[in-house]
Amino acid sequence: MSRASSRAFGILIGFAADRVLGDPGRYHPVAGFGRTASRLEQTMCADSRPAGAAYTAALVGTTAVVGLAAERLTRKHPLLHIAATAAATWTVLGARSLEREAEIMATLLEEKDIPAARDRLSHLCARDATDLEADELARATVESIAENTSDACVGPLVWGGLFGVPGLLAYRAANTLDAMVGYRSPKYENFGWAAARLDDVLNLLPARVCALLTGLTSGQPAETVRIWRRDAPKHPSPNAGPVEAAFAGALGLTLGGTNNYGSYVENRGTLGDGPPPTFPDIRRTAELAGRVGLAAAVAAALVAWGKRWG
Repeated sequence: MSRASSRAFGILIGFAADRVLGDPGRYHPVAGFGRTASRLEQTMCADSRPAGAAYTAALVGTTAVVGLAAERLTRKHPLLHIAATAAATWTVLGARSLEREAEIMATLLEEKDIPAARDRLSHLCARDATDLEADELARATVESIAENTSDACVGPLVWGGLFGVPGLLAYRAANTLDAMVGYRSPKYENFGWAAARLDDVLNLLPARVCALLTGLTSGQPAETVRIWRRDAPKHPSPNAGPVEAAFAGALGLTLGGTNNYGSYVENRGTLGDGPPPTFPDIRRTAELAGRVGLAAAVAAALVAWGKRWG
């Protein structure tokens, strides 16, 4: 069995493990990485882009080296290579956990438990939910599912299909650092700059793959592409814009608007032509995200398999 074949099988097995098991309940490697990053931040954090670049390079670089070592150690053992790739894929994916959070939010809003839904929103995004009502909570949830489908599912699969274990681990490391220090705030404006820019670069391809798969798996490719091309530039993020616009077009909804993140307010433009989301749209969005994830896993496996002839 070639390494390309074992990589493809490993990706599919890891994706299946995420679908069945979700994230590990304890000793999650990504959580461990986050704790390490937090400790290192305490010693390196400064109002400086070079300091942030060194911090990002140290953590992402070390993670990539671990992935390269795993590939090297298993290069002559196909079954071990499948196991290493499957374990890495399962570790970095978050699609099943995202689906569970979507169901919790849909249920809370269905039951009109607004205080609990406001508290729960922090599991999906960093918006200030203090004054959000049901429809705004539904919008925040739908937008977060769309964006995280790219970040927590399509992104890792794209880089895993192309580069195997190093691609999987390095992508998740960069994405985790962006979530930790890459957002705009007085503390992280300079220190988090490198993490945010690296995450932007690494998501340029996955975000557009996600938008394309959204159109294909929704059965609304023409409308999805139309809204994507028309409205994505309104969004301040070069990667969240295409994904959220594509979901808006595929679902027939209007997304976007002004979001309060506590330390700053961001206008994300208006994406789509339909009505704003309500709680039933959360489950529709999660179902679409599941189809996108499955298509991304198959595509990543085919990319990996295709390297047999590359």
